[in-house]
Amino acid sequence: MGIVDEDVERVRQSTDIVKLVSEHTQLKKVGRRWSGLCPFHNEKTGSFSVNAEEGLYHCFGCKKSGDSITFVRELEHLDFPGAIEHLARRSGITLRYTDAGEGAVRSRKKQLIGHVNKAVDIYHEYLLTSPQAGEARGYLRQRGFDGDMVRRYQVGFAPESWDFLAKKLRISNKDLVDSGLGKMNSIDKQMDWQRNRIVFPVFDERGDGVGFGGRIMPGGEGAKYINSQECAVYSKSRVLYGLNWAKEHIVASGEAIICEGYTDVTGFGRAGIHTAVATCGTALTDDHLKLLKRFTNRLVLAFDADDAGKAAADRVYEWEQKYEIEIMVADLPAGVDPDDLSRDDPERLAESVTKALSFLEFRLERELAKHSMDSIEHRARAAEEALALVAEHPNALVRDQYVMTIADRCRMDADRLREMVRNPRKNRGKIVAEAPTLPMPQKGSDHVEDQAIQLIIEGHTDAVALFSEPLFVTPLRRDIYLALKRAPSVREAVDMLGADEGNLLIELAASSDEDLDAPAVASRLISKAADRLARELESEARITGNVEELLPDVKFLRQWVIDLREPRSDLTELAPLADWIAMREQPTPGQSND
Repeated sequence: MGIVDEDVERVRQSTDIVKLVSEHTQLKKVGRRWSGLCPFHNEKTGSFSVNAEEGLYHCFGCKKSGDSITFVRELEHLDFPGAIEHLARRSGITLRYTDAGEGAVRSRKKQLIGHVNKAVDIYHEYLLTSPQAGEARGYLRQRGFDGDMVRRYQVGFAPESWDFLAKKLRISNKDLVDSGLGKMNSIDKQMDWQRNRIVFPVFDERGDGVGFGGRIMPGGEGAKYINSQECAVYSKSRVLYGLNWAKEHIVASGEAIICEGYTDVTGFGRAGIHTAVATCGTALTDDHLKLLKRFTNRLVLAFDADDAGKAAADRVYEWEQKYEIEIMVADLPAGVDPDDLSRDDPERLAESVTKALSFLEFRLERELAKHSMDSIEHRARAAEEALALVAEHPNALVRDQYVMTIADRCRMDADRLREMVRNPRKNRGKIVAEAPTLPMPQKGSDHVEDQAIQLIIEGHTDAVALFSEPLFVTPLRRDIYLALKRAPSVREAVDMLGADEGNLLIELAASSDEDLDAPAVASRLISKAADRLARELESEARITGNVEELLPDVKFLRQWVIDLREPRSDLTELAPLADWIAMREQPTPGQSND
């Protein structure tokens, strides 16, 4: 299932990439390109280039590149369908979906989200203006919520009425239930899901209302918190409260703080820390981590200290390896939650995050703190309990470092502790190797093959007519040449290529358009091929002894190499040599003509 390819292309063609990018950074036209400061990283000298004709961008500083869809995905942290839908709304394009039912599903979801957004406004306005919400306003003030905070988080109040919201919305029974805002009672009458509760609206990462968390008023009956029921627009295992507000701050700071409750998020905000999100009445899930991975690789758990210590170690270590993230634990005082600490000691709250400990270090500190170190027996018991925690970690190097720490703290022999920490699950003790770093592609301005590719992009037909596959020896550039030869546009050539080749093609397309001398580039490219082929034939002659047969070809090529020390201004003069190479030579993978 997905969006119809034709509609994806319509969105691409309808999007003015210069206008799109200019909403985030100032661009200046330089020749046929646009340039400016990169919107993805801080820089003082502009290294960001946009090719308006091809709809592509590239930053020569941070190496980010792509088209308008990639730009929206990177900047707004959306998935591919979300980016297409975002751009389609800008262009007024109605999208079609490959599954006939998918378009209807998305349309239905949009309708239900509209109901939730209306409910957000209704509850919020009621809290701000209704005399019946006076007690709720007083309670919020006692909890440290001023008017600015109430408005920032759009906090509302659901009165003690069976159908207050239902009457305001005036929607069908099915819409009320499907949106998670209410239910039908035993006599088939509409009922609100939230009643006599302060409600915290939950938005998805795009800022669309999807549900509520309702806190009971003091003296009220029922659970302390009631969250929206699972429905078409709300799934607690996939939504993080506050991410819509926090995502930009998370990207800027490089870390996200994960809390348990709504007021913990608002508490961090009260303390001037705007990177906190909260699970909505559920444990942290893989879907939560996948969502956060789009914004950062560093997560700080700000749960109650005891709860964080009881978290399943196997799961945390698995997450760290699976998603290539770092999971830390905020050093909160025992028994104190972030909301309370934000009002009593905001500096200590901030310190708990800046001094966050790795998950294993946090657990070890808590474990060792339980034991007295005043006797050999007590120290041995502490070491034994601490080693059991260390043994759970999958990385042998990490385990060994902590073994030495325990040895120092408990005044034990490190070798003896190493022996004790060995466990039967030997496969978990292997060192986790880091993924190899791929080499960055060479820049086009220093590479004749790159310059030749730029001639193809710019449409220098006379020069391009002389090009053939054997002239492009480096594998990346040969693949790019073949893709450009087959595809009707640069954009479609990018889609045909792998990641490395596609990124290099985008970089070349977005490069500033220097006044390339087409005859000079073609002369140099073909001359290099002639020189390379001459050397290969000379080597073959020495090995085989077949000098008489090969010598005429060698002389022919050597004469051309000498002649082309001065580039030919008339490209037609290069045709005999270019045709000879195209028919004679087969490309040898892995060779370079630099």
